[in-house]
Amino acid sequence: MKYFYVLVFFVFFSCKDGGKQPIEEEQDSEVIVYEEYSGEEPTTPEETELYKPVPPVVQTYPRGSAPSDAIVLFNNNSLNEWVSVENPEVPAEWIINPDSSFTVKNKSGDIRTKKEFGDIQLHLEWKSPAEIQGENQSRANSGVFLQGRYEVQILDNNTNDTYVNGQVASIYKQHIPLAKASVPSGKWNSYDIIYHAPEFNKRGGKIKSATITVLHNGVLVQDHVEIKGTTPYIGWPKNEAHGKAPIILQDHGDNSRVSFRNIWVRELK
Repeated sequence: MKYFYVLVFFVFFSCKDGGKQPIEEEQDSEVIVYEEYSGEEPTTPEETELYKPVPPVVQTYPRGSAPSDAIVLFNNNSLNEWVSVENPEVPAEWIINPDSSFTVKNKSGDIRTKKEFGDIQLHLEWKSPAEIQGENQSRANSGVFLQGRYEVQILDNNTNDTYVNGQVASIYKQHIPLAKASVPSGKWNSYDIIYHAPEFNKRGGKIKSATITVLHNGVLVQDHVEIKGTTPYIGWPKNEAHGKAPIILQDHGDNSRVSFRNIWVRELK
Protein backbone atom coordinates (compact mmCIF):
# COMPACT_ATOMS: atom_id res chain seq x y z
CA MET A 1 0.00 0.00 0.00
CA LYS A 2 1.42 3.37 -0.95
CA TYR A 3 1.62 6.21 1.51
CA PHE A 4 3.34 9.49 1.95
CA TYR A 5 4.60 11.26 5.03
CA VAL A 6 3.98 14.96 5.26
CA LEU A 7 6.27 16.74 7.65
CA VAL A 8 4.75 19.93 8.97
CA PHE A 9 6.95 22.59 10.42
CA PHE A 10 5.58 25.28 12.66
CA VAL A 11 7.66 28.39 13.11
CA PHE A 12 6.78 30.68 15.93
CA PHE A 13 8.05 34.17 16.50
CA SER A 14 8.29 35.80 19.91
CA CYS A 15 8.95 39.37 20.78
CA LYS A 16 11.75 40.49 23.00
CA ASP A 17 12.44 44.14 23.65
CA GLY A 18 9.84 44.90 21.04
CA GLY A 19 11.91 43.18 18.36
CA LYS A 20 11.14 40.05 16.43
CA GLN A 21 13.48 37.18 17.12
CA PRO A 22 12.57 33.88 15.45
CA ILE A 23 12.35 30.78 17.57
CA GLU A 24 11.86 27.51 15.66
CA GLU A 25 9.82 24.70 17.10
CA GLU A 26 9.55 21.51 15.06
CA GLN A 27 6.52 19.29 15.25
CA ASP A 28 5.98 16.11 13.25
CA SER A 29 2.52 15.49 11.91
CA GLU A 30 2.01 12.22 10.03
CA VAL A 31 -0.52 12.27 7.24
CA ILE A 32 -1.12 9.04 5.34
CA VAL A 33 -2.64 9.25 1.90
CA TYR A 34 -4.10 6.01 0.53
CA GLU A 35 -3.91 6.47 -3.22
CA GLU A 36 -5.78 3.31 -4.20
CA TYR A 37 -8.81 3.81 -1.98
CA SER A 38 -11.41 6.54 -1.86
CA GLY A 39 -14.88 7.16 -0.60
CA GLU A 40 -16.33 6.22 2.75
CA GLU A 41 -14.31 3.64 4.67
CA PRO A 42 -15.94 0.17 4.88
CA THR A 43 -17.51 -0.80 8.19
CA THR A 44 -18.10 -4.51 7.53
CA PRO A 45 -15.65 -7.25 6.40
CA GLU A 46 -17.86 -8.16 3.42
CA GLU A 47 -17.24 -4.76 1.82
CA THR A 48 -13.55 -5.60 1.28
CA GLU A 49 -13.98 -9.22 0.16
CA LEU A 50 -13.49 -10.04 -3.53
CA TYR A 51 -14.74 -13.15 -5.35
CA LYS A 52 -13.54 -12.38 -8.88
CA PRO A 53 -11.35 -12.94 -10.79
CA VAL A 54 -10.90 -16.50 -9.62
CA PRO A 55 -7.25 -17.67 -9.98
CA PRO A 56 -6.75 -20.69 -12.26
CA VAL A 57 -6.03 -24.03 -10.62
CA VAL A 58 -2.49 -25.32 -11.14
CA GLN A 59 -1.79 -28.94 -10.22
CA THR A 60 1.53 -29.43 -8.49
CA TYR A 61 3.44 -32.70 -8.41
CA PRO A 62 6.23 -34.25 -6.34
CA ARG A 63 9.53 -32.39 -6.12
CA GLY A 64 11.37 -32.49 -9.43
CA SER A 65 8.23 -32.49 -11.57
CA ALA A 66 6.78 -29.58 -13.53
CA PRO A 67 3.46 -27.90 -12.59
CA SER A 68 0.48 -28.72 -14.77
CA ASP A 69 0.58 -25.41 -16.69
CA ALA A 70 4.33 -25.48 -17.39
CA ILE A 71 6.02 -25.85 -20.76
CA VAL A 72 8.48 -28.72 -20.32
CA LEU A 73 11.75 -27.96 -22.10
CA PHE A 74 13.58 -31.08 -20.97
CA ASN A 75 12.68 -33.94 -18.64
CA ASN A 76 13.36 -37.07 -20.66
CA ASN A 77 15.73 -38.23 -23.38
CA SER A 78 14.93 -35.68 -26.06
CA LEU A 79 16.27 -32.24 -27.02
CA ASN A 80 13.36 -31.67 -29.39
CA GLU A 81 12.63 -28.28 -27.81
CA TRP A 82 16.16 -27.02 -28.54
CA VAL A 83 18.12 -26.00 -31.62
CA SER A 84 21.51 -24.53 -32.42
CA VAL A 85 21.89 -20.79 -31.81
CA GLU A 86 24.22 -20.46 -34.79
CA ASN A 87 21.77 -22.20 -37.11
CA PRO A 88 18.21 -22.64 -35.77
CA GLU A 89 17.52 -25.14 -38.56
CA VAL A 90 20.00 -27.55 -36.94
CA PRO A 91 18.84 -29.63 -33.92
CA ALA A 92 20.77 -29.24 -30.67
CA GLU A 93 23.75 -31.60 -30.67
CA TRP A 94 24.51 -31.77 -26.97
CA ILE A 95 25.00 -35.18 -25.33
CA ILE A 96 21.99 -37.10 -23.95
CA ASN A 97 22.91 -39.14 -20.85
CA PRO A 98 21.40 -42.42 -19.59
CA ASP A 99 20.15 -40.68 -16.40
CA SER A 100 17.74 -38.41 -18.34
CA SER A 101 20.07 -35.43 -18.31
CA PHE A 102 22.13 -33.83 -21.06
CA THR A 103 25.63 -32.37 -21.17
CA VAL A 104 27.31 -29.58 -23.10
CA LYS A 105 29.04 -30.97 -26.18
CA ASN A 106 32.22 -28.95 -26.12
CA LYS A 107 32.65 -26.51 -29.01
CA SER A 108 29.36 -27.51 -30.63
CA GLY A 109 27.95 -24.07 -29.79
CA ASP A 110 25.18 -22.59 -27.68
CA ILE A 111 21.67 -24.00 -27.87
CA ARG A 112 18.35 -22.16 -27.67
CA THR A 113 14.70 -22.98 -27.22
CA LYS A 114 12.54 -23.15 -30.32
CA LYS A 115 9.88 -21.16 -28.50
CA GLU A 116 10.34 -17.51 -27.55
CA PHE A 117 9.37 -16.03 -24.20
CA GLY A 118 8.74 -12.79 -22.33
CA ASP A 119 7.88 -12.78 -18.63
CA ILE A 120 8.52 -16.23 -17.16
CA GLN A 121 9.06 -18.46 -14.18
CA LEU A 122 11.93 -20.79 -15.08
CA HIS A 123 13.17 -23.90 -13.29
CA LEU A 124 16.32 -25.75 -14.30
CA GLU A 125 18.79 -28.09 -12.65
CA TRP A 126 22.49 -28.29 -13.46
CA LYS A 127 25.67 -29.85 -12.18
CA SER A 128 29.40 -29.52 -12.69
CA PRO A 129 31.58 -32.61 -13.19
CA ALA A 130 32.69 -34.37 -10.01
CA GLU A 131 36.18 -34.51 -11.48
CA ILE A 132 37.66 -31.04 -11.06
CA GLN A 133 39.20 -29.51 -14.17
CA GLY A 134 40.24 -25.91 -14.74
CA GLU A 135 40.05 -22.87 -12.50
CA ASN A 136 38.56 -19.40 -12.32
CA GLN A 137 36.14 -18.94 -15.26
CA SER A 138 37.32 -22.14 -16.94
CA ARG A 139 35.76 -24.59 -14.47
CA ALA A 140 32.29 -25.84 -15.41
CA ASN A 141 31.32 -22.52 -16.97
CA SER A 142 27.96 -22.15 -18.66
CA GLY A 143 25.03 -19.79 -18.36
CA VAL A 144 21.33 -19.41 -18.90
CA PHE A 145 20.38 -16.36 -20.97
CA LEU A 146 16.89 -14.91 -20.60
CA GLN A 147 15.55 -13.57 -23.90
CA GLY A 148 18.90 -14.55 -25.36
CA ARG A 149 20.63 -11.53 -23.77
CA TYR A 150 20.66 -11.50 -19.99
CA GLU A 151 22.87 -14.12 -18.35
CA VAL A 152 22.54 -15.87 -15.02
CA GLN A 153 26.00 -17.37 -14.52
CA ILE A 154 26.60 -21.09 -14.09
CA LEU A 155 30.02 -21.92 -12.65
CA ASP A 156 31.74 -24.29 -10.23
CA ASN A 157 33.01 -21.92 -7.53
CA ASN A 158 33.79 -24.59 -4.95
CA THR A 159 37.34 -23.74 -3.79
CA ASN A 160 37.55 -21.66 -6.96
CA ASP A 161 37.48 -17.91 -6.47
CA THR A 162 36.75 -15.52 -9.33
CA TYR A 163 35.40 -12.00 -9.75
CA VAL A 164 32.24 -11.87 -7.67
CA ASN A 165 30.05 -10.31 -10.37
CA GLY A 166 30.92 -13.34 -12.48
CA GLN A 167 30.60 -16.06 -9.87
CA VAL A 168 27.85 -18.66 -9.72
CA ALA A 169 24.32 -17.16 -9.68
CA SER A 170 25.53 -13.67 -10.54
CA ILE A 171 23.72 -11.59 -13.12
CA TYR A 172 26.85 -11.55 -15.20
CA LYS A 173 28.95 -8.40 -14.73
CA GLN A 174 25.99 -6.62 -13.10
CA HIS A 175 24.76 -8.10 -9.82
CA ILE A 176 26.75 -9.98 -7.18
CA PRO A 177 24.68 -12.78 -5.59
CA LEU A 178 23.52 -12.27 -2.00
CA ALA A 179 25.03 -15.63 -1.05
CA LYS A 180 26.85 -18.60 -2.53
CA ALA A 181 24.56 -21.59 -2.16
CA SER A 182 26.38 -24.20 -4.25
CA VAL A 183 26.26 -27.91 -3.53
CA PRO A 184 29.47 -30.00 -3.77
CA SER A 185 30.97 -30.42 -7.25
CA GLY A 186 29.23 -33.23 -9.12
CA LYS A 187 25.90 -32.78 -7.27
CA TRP A 188 22.76 -31.26 -8.76
CA ASN A 189 22.05 -27.54 -8.31
CA SER A 190 18.71 -25.89 -8.98
CA TYR A 191 17.84 -22.41 -10.23
CA ASP A 192 14.35 -20.99 -9.83
CA ILE A 193 14.05 -17.73 -11.71
CA ILE A 194 11.30 -15.11 -11.90
CA TYR A 195 11.94 -12.82 -14.85
CA HIS A 196 10.05 -9.78 -16.10
CA ALA A 197 11.04 -8.50 -19.53
CA PRO A 198 12.03 -4.91 -20.30
CA GLU A 199 9.61 -2.60 -22.06
CA PHE A 200 10.36 -0.29 -24.99
CA ASN A 201 8.44 2.56 -26.59
CA LYS A 202 7.57 2.82 -30.27
CA ARG A 203 10.83 4.63 -30.98
CA GLY A 204 12.83 1.76 -29.48
CA GLY A 205 13.75 3.53 -26.27
CA LYS A 206 13.71 1.51 -23.06
CA ILE A 207 11.02 2.73 -20.70
CA LYS A 208 11.23 -0.05 -18.12
CA SER A 209 14.16 -2.31 -17.23
CA ALA A 210 13.92 -6.08 -16.92
CA THR A 211 13.93 -7.46 -13.39
CA ILE A 212 14.98 -10.84 -12.09
CA THR A 213 14.74 -12.89 -8.91
CA VAL A 214 16.88 -16.02 -8.52
CA LEU A 215 16.76 -18.79 -5.93
CA HIS A 216 19.82 -21.05 -5.97
CA ASN A 217 19.08 -24.37 -4.26
CA GLY A 218 16.15 -22.66 -2.54
CA VAL A 219 18.26 -19.72 -1.28
CA LEU A 220 17.38 -16.21 -2.43
CA VAL A 221 20.48 -14.89 -4.21
CA GLN A 222 19.03 -12.19 -6.51
CA ASP A 223 16.15 -10.20 -5.03
CA HIS A 224 14.12 -8.53 -7.79
CA VAL A 225 17.19 -6.76 -9.18
CA GLU A 226 17.11 -4.48 -12.21
CA ILE A 227 18.87 -5.74 -15.30
CA LYS A 228 20.71 -2.77 -16.78
CA GLY A 229 20.93 -4.23 -20.28
CA THR A 230 22.82 -7.01 -22.01
CA THR A 231 25.50 -8.84 -20.03
CA PRO A 232 28.64 -8.71 -22.20
CA TYR A 233 32.07 -10.03 -21.24
CA ILE A 234 33.58 -6.73 -22.41
CA GLY A 235 31.86 -3.36 -22.47
CA TRP A 236 28.77 -1.69 -21.06
CA PRO A 237 25.22 -3.13 -21.13
CA LYS A 238 23.31 -2.40 -24.34
CA ASN A 239 19.56 -1.78 -24.64
CA GLU A 240 18.37 -2.43 -28.18
CA ALA A 241 14.61 -2.89 -28.41
CA HIS A 242 13.33 -6.45 -28.66
CA GLY A 243 10.28 -8.57 -28.07
CA LYS A 244 9.96 -12.17 -26.99
CA ALA A 245 13.12 -14.21 -27.47
CA PRO A 246 14.45 -17.70 -26.71
CA ILE A 247 16.20 -19.06 -23.64
CA ILE A 248 19.84 -19.87 -24.40
CA LEU A 249 22.19 -22.34 -22.69
CA GLN A 250 25.86 -21.58 -23.15
CA ASP A 251 28.68 -23.72 -24.46
CA HIS A 252 31.60 -21.82 -22.92
CA GLY A 253 34.03 -23.71 -25.13
CA ASP A 254 36.59 -24.79 -22.52
CA ASN A 255 35.61 -28.38 -21.76
CA SER A 256 32.98 -27.09 -19.34
CA ARG A 257 30.97 -30.37 -19.36
CA VAL A 258 28.03 -28.87 -17.44
CA SER A 259 24.96 -31.13 -17.35
CA PHE A 260 21.27 -30.14 -17.23
CA ARG A 261 17.96 -31.79 -16.40
CA ASN A 262 14.35 -31.02 -15.42
CA ILE A 263 13.90 -27.73 -17.27
CA TRP A 264 10.46 -26.16 -17.40
CA VAL A 265 8.98 -22.70 -17.80
CA ARG A 266 5.68 -20.99 -16.96
CA GLU A 267 4.67 -17.96 -19.00
CA LEU A 268 3.53 -15.16 -16.71
CA LYS A 269 1.68 -13.14 -19.33
